[in-house]
Amino acid sequence: MMRMTDTVKQLLIINIIFYIGSNFVGDVAYQLFSMYLPVNPNFRYWQPLTSMFMHAPMPNLMHILFNMFALVSFGSALEQFWGSKKFIFFYISCGLGAALLHTGVNYFQYHQALEVLQSAKIPQDVIATILKEGKYNDALVDLVPLSTIEQFYFSFNTPSLGASGAIYGLLTAFAFMFPNAELALMFIPVPIKAKYFVPGIIAIDLFLGFKGSSLFGSGGTGIAHFAHVGGALCGFLMMWYWKKNSFNKNRWDL
Repeated sequence: MMRMTDTVKQLLIINIIFYIGSNFVGDVAYQLFSMYLPVNPNFRYWQPLTSMFMHAPMPNLMHILFNMFALVSFGSALEQFWGSKKFIFFYISCGLGAALLHTGVNYFQYHQALEVLQSAKIPQDVIATILKEGKYNDALVDLVPLSTIEQFYFSFNTPSLGASGAIYGLLTAFAFMFPNAELALMFIPVPIKAKYFVPGIIAIDLFLGFKGSSLFGSGGTGIAHFAHVGGALCGFLMMWYWKKNSFNKNRWDL
């Protein structure tokens, strides 16, 4: 088993500290450090960075366990190859890329729903009540689809959190550098090569992201699929650039 590298170990410790601390402090920590829509009063300029160290509160342990397992498994291999400075730059960049795409999609959905409400001549005070409290008269559903009302409320009020975007960047980099490495999962009995596995899970995230968006109606999963895609996209662009400009081609055939 590969030794856990120093930067990966430090990231693991920081994530655990954030997780224990946020569970101890409670809602205040999640309001301060999770990522809110920029038009939300809870938004703070540091949230694109801090949100990647936050995870779903107890008793939900799978969120942080899966992310930290992937961080150690894939991050150690990449840091050993790159060194700590390039690794941490890549990791943070992918996390910020994930926050950017997720927030952009959320912002689009929020304004799309707002335009529908305004076009239906819904009074401003009713719109404000929906936004702040999630409350509305049942008669409103006769004028505006329920999915639009839910999209309006949740895109504004639901924060994003987790290291998943940065992790997807690591997965993308791993598939670039070790395309023939076989990855085994508990729910798939046959090992799958990284060059097939990683694009496959990204495609699934992209499909589920669109399925849960207003483009395909309601039905979201409660998972920030576009954050995953954003992290993977950022990782892909960085790897493509580095491969084209910085490395001997033979070093990528490991």
